[in-house]
Amino acid sequence: MRQVLARAISGVAMIGLLAGAAACASDDGDGGGGTGTASDCGYKIAFFGALTGGNAQLGINIRDGAKLAVDQYNKANANCTVELVEKDSAGDPAQASGLATAVVQDAKILGTVGPAFSGESKVANPILSKEGVVIITPSATNPALATQGDKTFHRGLGNDASQGPGAANYMKSVMKVQKVFVIDDASEYGKGLADQVKQTLGSAVVKSAVVKEQQTDFGALVTEVNASGADSIFWGGYLREAAPFIKQFRDAGGKAKFIAGDGVKDQAFVDGAGAASAEGAILTCPCVPPEKAGGTFAADYKTATGRDASTYSAEAFDAANILLAGIKAGNTTREKLETFVDGYTGQGVTTTFKFQENGEIAPESVAVWAYTVKGGQIVAVEETPKS
Repeated sequence: MRQVLARAISGVAMIGLLAGAAACASDDGDGGGGTGTASDCGYKIAFFGALTGGNAQLGINIRDGAKLAVDQYNKANANCTVELVEKDSAGDPAQASGLATAVVQDAKILGTVGPAFSGESKVANPILSKEGVVIITPSATNPALATQGDKTFHRGLGNDASQGPGAANYMKSVMKVQKVFVIDDASEYGKGLADQVKQTLGSAVVKSAVVKEQQTDFGALVTEVNASGADSIFWGGYLREAAPFIKQFRDAGGKAKFIAGDGVKDQAFVDGAGAASAEGAILTCPCVPPEKAGGTFAADYKTATGRDASTYSAEAFDAANILLAGIKAGNTTREKLETFVDGYTGQGVTTTFKFQENGEIAPESVAVWAYTVKGGQIVAVEETPKS
């Protein structure tokens, strides 16, 4: 059972925590494991997600958002800094157990931004939660993650029970699709999202198929889609497979509209498929367009990284800032930080945060956006309809 602490922190206070220079309150000594400088209090948070592999760019977006938050915090709190530890999962659930074990064994890691993907989250979350590590994922969207019984789990955005119907409703009411071929990659994320879409579309789904992770030859599937008479394709999976598929489909003369979820929403998809093949693709995401994020986030991110913020950069920035706010307020044990996050209320750059008993944010804080590929770039279109 989660402990709920009535703790109201305004949005100004959350973002404004970066402006203060007060020392971190501590109740368990300086500890070790940091950089070894006099200003290092020894507290850590971790990024957990892919930094290598075919879907690495999605993880890099998240890592860089979290890093921006930590860097800004440390600049404002130089007398008691927090270290960001990076755990590269390569997006592989098989690596998640070992990485989660390494996290829990470092007593100074109080919380994680991530795990980033749903498959690795399913494996890692029970290990992290058992040892009290506070989890705030800015990107893992499988609804089942909130029902595993992991008491320290929090999700800083809507799940696929909102994204799937949002995508399907957009396809029906805005795109006016009639016959949909649904494809998934059998991953926790991809299958879960595809199932939500199929449930909402109902009889509009004319056929479905499953691809393998790391598959590169889609010739047979291209033939099957074209033979089905589908006017649109929904892709439940990641960009690693989506890019070669849509290129091969377009090269074979395929005309069906292409729609995919947040696992494909990155410039790496466009670059991998080629701008011509990706043109017109619709990509949905329960994430705020970075340019619409509050405060100076977009400008700060570009200054720090040399790149525009992308999928889940802003959500990761918010997740890290919630953990940092708790540490700054003196919640420097895992148990105390968990209580703080459970009771947290505040405005981030993406949405208003207040976690429910199961770790999900309140429904009124959830928005699903449709994006499109136009001229080789992914641009925001509009929020998807609720029904």
